[in-house]
Amino acid sequence: MDRQFDVVIIGAGPAGLTAAIYATRANLSAAVVEEGAPGGKLVKTYEIENYPGIKKIAGVDLAIELMEHGLSFGAQLESGTVTAVEDDGENKIVRLADGRSLKARAVIVATGTKERELDLPEAQRFTGRGISYCAVCDGAFYRNQDVVVIGGGNSALEESLYLTSLVNKVYIVIRRDQFRAEASVVDKVLANDKIEIIYKHLPESLIIEDDKITGIMLKSVEDGSLRKVACSGIFPYIGADASTSFLDKSLLDERGYLLVNSDMSTSHPGIYGAGDVCQKDLRQVVTATNDGAIAANSVIKYLQKH
Repeated sequence: MDRQFDVVIIGAGPAGLTAAIYATRANLSAAVVEEGAPGGKLVKTYEIENYPGIKKIAGVDLAIELMEHGLSFGAQLESGTVTAVEDDGENKIVRLADGRSLKARAVIVATGTKERELDLPEAQRFTGRGISYCAVCDGAFYRNQDVVVIGGGNSALEESLYLTSLVNKVYIVIRRDQFRAEASVVDKVLANDKIEIIYKHLPESLIIEDDKITGIMLKSVEDGSLRKVACSGIFPYIGADASTSFLDKSLLDERGYLLVNSDMSTSHPGIYGAGDVCQKDLRQVVTATNDGAIAANSVIKYLQKH
């Protein structure tokens, strides 16, 4: 049988957990569905230095604090993968991969984004044994070795700085001649003796010997010349895509991001969005928590009217 809630929140990152706080403080019954570890990308982030009121905190510590707070007023955490959200007018049915279903009068989608995988031959086969998308998770496997980080945004640079505490050397490969990260992070990277930046190059192929990654071949975007970089590990931070495969395409833009109004409502009454999954310019912890608060408040008003 379907279990009934006032609101089902899909995703237990900063947006979803903030929504849970606001919803349950208003005495709504709420379920928070998460397929991975609560905390979202915070779990994979070494340090947070731009969350107001907290000068510096480990990502996993902030994730734990948010989870405990998010569930402290009675929200139920449900482990599972959402496969569909069915809009039956007054009720919404959230289908899970294991056959369970949750029924609610409103749904908040806060599923965030998923990292893009490295698009090179053999890359998938070596994911987890030479290619990693989480420096905090796997950095220790490359202690005192050389690694390559691909990308020029905040995530790439922040994780590169973390890796310097473990590895011998970090090569950062970017396709442009400048970074897309915050100036303070760029300054730290440029000042770190363990980091070498390779500008205007793209990954071309993996170098594999004895069934192990021993390096990567890079290609210049200017003249097409090739450069070999010896390394034991590769950490791609090359963008992300919205986790919205379970949603009706009428809710999404052409890139798969959720389309929301200023009150976080979508074109389907009773379905709201929050956080990185939404079409927006800035994706940060603070903007995710902002969205979660607005979405929950909008749900409260929606349920009062219906």
